[in-house]
Amino acid sequence: MAYHSGYGAHGSKHRARAAPDPPPLFDDTSGGYSSQPGGYPAPGADVAFNVNHLLGDPVANVAMAYGSSIASHGKDMVHKELHRFVSVNKLKYFFAVDTAYVAKKLGLLVFPYTHQNWEVQYSRDMPLPPRQDLNAPDLYIPTMAFITYVLLAGMALGIQKRFSPEVLGLCASTALVWVVMEVLALLLGVYLATVRSDLSTFHLLAYSGYKYVGMILSVLTGLLFGSDGYYVALAWTSSSLMYFIVRSLRTAALGPDTVGGPAPRQRLQLYLTLGAAAFQPLIIYWLTFHLVR
Repeated sequence: MAYHSGYGAHGSKHRARAAPDPPPLFDDTSGGYSSQPGGYPAPGADVAFNVNHLLGDPVANVAMAYGSSIASHGKDMVHKELHRFVSVNKLKYFFAVDTAYVAKKLGLLVFPYTHQNWEVQYSRDMPLPPRQDLNAPDLYIPTMAFITYVLLAGMALGIQKRFSPEVLGLCASTALVWVVMEVLALLLGVYLATVRSDLSTFHLLAYSGYKYVGMILSVLTGLLFGSDGYYVALAWTSSSLMYFIVRSLRTAALGPDTVGGPAPRQRLQLYLTLGAAAFQPLIIYWLTFHLVR
């Protein structure tokens, strides 16, 4: 028992002996920051020093002022160039429609043969908005018709068990690319024919986008009555759109200022109008024939 007691005391003595502290890896050089434990500087001391030094530096102030002026100038230039190519006020004009205008314009696109006055109305040398003038072009109907065409194409492809996101995206992008190409061709034709009018890109985009209405009617008739109904609707909508394009471009787009001009110029303007009208059935057929089987 005495030996056992002595062994316990001897073991406790060894366990109580403290291990020596390891030598420091680096010398302590943080004596200047004695106010913080561990030798670290006061929080924010260096940051405050750097900020105060930067604000008090005249070169830094000039650089900051110069950078601000450049940013402001660049912002003004971006806004100026944006308004140069896309005028928000002009864009609002083409969407100034109401329910009555949309209904009458759709009827005019389907059956334009009884319409008499095709001139765009003006008030104080400014064209009236579409909701006040049936002859004024708009972008609301082409935009909504394009979206409806894409949805109808998806439904037609689904009925035929051929639907896929890739095919639907191809239909939408193809329809959009054809309209863009048509607008570019019309702009080139107007430039070559030296037509003096208020014709703009938005006008041409509106007139080119009206074909989506005929495309919707053709596809819908084809889905309901088969290929025979499709070709009947295609012939009707194409002839109506051709008549609408010819009368609209001759009066609204080309304008009365071209009347009495040189004969070659008038001939070029006539060819431009007839070419734009004759191109419509081809595009309508190309974008819709694969949706009806």
